[in-house]
Amino acid sequence: MPRGGRRDGAPASGEGAGAAALSDAVRAKARELGFDLVGITTPEPTDHLTFYRRWLAGGRHGGMSYLARRDALARRGDLAATLPGVRSVIVVGHEYYQEDPSGVPEDPSRGVIARYARGRDYHKVVKKKLVALGRWLGGAWRAYVDTGPILERELARRAGLGWFGKNTMLINPERGSYFFLGVLLTDVALEPDAPFEADHCGTCRACLDACPTGALLGRDESGAPVMDAVRCISYLTIEHRGPIPVELRRLMGNRIYGCDICQEVCPWNERFAEVAAEQDYAAREAWAAERDRDPDDPDHDGTEVVIPTTDGPALVALMRMSEDEWDAYTRGSAMRRAGYLGLRRNVAIALGNWLAASDRPDPEAVGELAAALSDEDPVVAEAAAWALRQVAAASTHD
Repeated sequence: MPRGGRRDGAPASGEGAGAAALSDAVRAKARELGFDLVGITTPEPTDHLTFYRRWLAGGRHGGMSYLARRDALARRGDLAATLPGVRSVIVVGHEYYQEDPSGVPEDPSRGVIARYARGRDYHKVVKKKLVALGRWLGGAWRAYVDTGPILERELARRAGLGWFGKNTMLINPERGSYFFLGVLLTDVALEPDAPFEADHCGTCRACLDACPTGALLGRDESGAPVMDAVRCISYLTIEHRGPIPVELRRLMGNRIYGCDICQEVCPWNERFAEVAAEQDYAAREAWAAERDRDPDDPDHDGTEVVIPTTDGPALVALMRMSEDEWDAYTRGSAMRRAGYLGLRRNVAIALGNWLAASDRPDPEAVGELAAALSDEDPVVAEAAAWALRQVAAASTHD
């Protein structure tokens, strides 16, 4: 929300102290707060909205209807509709890269969680720092971290932070693409950075060729990268509700929340990605919790249970989790977005992929899938039935 007043000795307004000097102070303060990237741009309407509307018209957004709301489109096209009197836009980047543990994702019995979701919810981490920057700067401001009708990546490009890769990610030439973006709209006049105009992808097709489901469609006639969300593993495992299309299930492998493949194969990440300094983004280790006693449930007796790690968790352990255990597992995490049933659906599919490729299907895994056949949620039950059919078909072929 808009805030007023300066705190902590922030400089005076851009006109009084000089927009250039104040902009330098903003960049220094952002880095002091822990941001790895910071750029400044102006709030004029974007020419990217034409492509965005065409993308929506093609149905590439799948079930994410909130992206196409008329009010949201209007605000994406005019930042003044979000903050009247906006004069400058500060865009920050916060790195989150984490290395995979040994054997993951190659071990199909363990689930792969996208790096961005293995630790604390990035919305909370970045927003706290952005709010601190806004309070320090003063004036009227609004902070957004992937939650409002803002074209963050286009603003980041205009602020000089990078270019749109063929995987649709914003890529920085010195840091790759493993960073979150945050946007601070302000009514303070600042000197903008030069926009990033170059495209350093060249003829590289690494991300296009590596995408298992063919969700990346290359660049359109305007040069904008195009992704078909309805085929994207991240969309399917997080945003999509209902059954996952059968023809895409085997292609998901053991990726149960998000994906990362198009970033993993990017030469810019292979060269520059480093483990994030922010400890909140580190994967959570397994930990012991005590079940609450339930007098009406003899199996819920207060015994100790192990909450799995987010770093290559065992699929069987995830499928076995109760909703209360899922609640503990995802508390304070971006993984809550998929919901308990969404995660169970994803894990059931991953179990089917693992067991179908195994010489000796794990009896515990088969048992968990058999139990899920009677799940109250029909989507979970159908996913478990599909998985068991894959096991049966594989054994028939042996």
